Amino acid sequence: MSVQVGSAATKFPTIFEVRLEHATLFKNLVEAISDLFSEAYFNFSSRGLDVLALDSSDIALVALLLRAEAINHYHCDRALSVGLSLADMAKAFRCTNNDDTLTIKPVDDRFNILAFKFESPNGVILDNDFNRVDIEYGPFEINEFPESKYQAIVRMPSAMFMDICNKLSSGERDTVVIISVDKERVSFFTGGKTGSSSIVCRPTQTVDKASTLSDQVTISLSSIQPTVFEYKIAEMGYIRYYLSPDEMQNDEDDTAKEDKMQNEGDEMQN
Repeated sequence: MSVQVGSAATKFPTIFEVRLEHATLFKNLVEAISDLFSEAYFNFSSRGLDVLALDSSDIALVALLLRAEAINHYHCDRALSVGLSLADMAKAFRCTNNDDTLTIKPVDDRFNILAFKFESPNGVILDNDFNRVDIEYGPFEINEFPESKYQAIVRMPSAMFMDICNKLSSGERDTVVIISVDKERVSFFTGGKTGSSSIVCRPTQTVDKASTLSDQVTISLSSIQPTVFEYKIAEMGYIRYYLSPDEMQNDEDDTAKEDKMQNEGDEMQN
């Protein structure tokens, strides 16, 4: 495990430094993505801190942004990208408190180690040094598309979306959920060995762990692009999950099953 308690002193000019007065936000962000992604690129630039990760099946990716102007203290002389273990980070953060102050900066001039320093209001300091990791895929960028490029945009309370996901998944990790949208309603339904389930949301009731970060989730749907689930973090930034449609697996049996689920869902709604 690449975590050390007791950070080494920095003996070179600081290329970047990030300080958050309340660590709870960063802890919640790591928790929101560490279950699905084991490693991520932490990109430091003039615009702020970007975190990008791709899952092992190449079906899901996440993009997280904390804007420089919204961070209590942000200093970055030049852009750089560092791969870190989210699993190690989430484990180490369990020993910290939500009201701690968090400072992030490099330990060496090659950026092989990043120091995450947590300091509590009563003066207790916890230093965690995370070793740089080599990630199988290289650094990447995500092209942003305007809302006009999507066939449907759904905005709803994030707590409602989390409740829907919990009810449809029934504790199963790999549940396939179909989202159907028309001018009057948005429907979520799924099927399994014991039957099918359907939940319908009317317009008047305007990737679920992120619901603690934002009151609202925006779901952007397209038949030719990944579905985007966006949670805005007040004025600080956002977290976005990009999920490729299940039918992109090109499996005829899966397609037939989805058609059956669609028909069953339509019958339940009518």
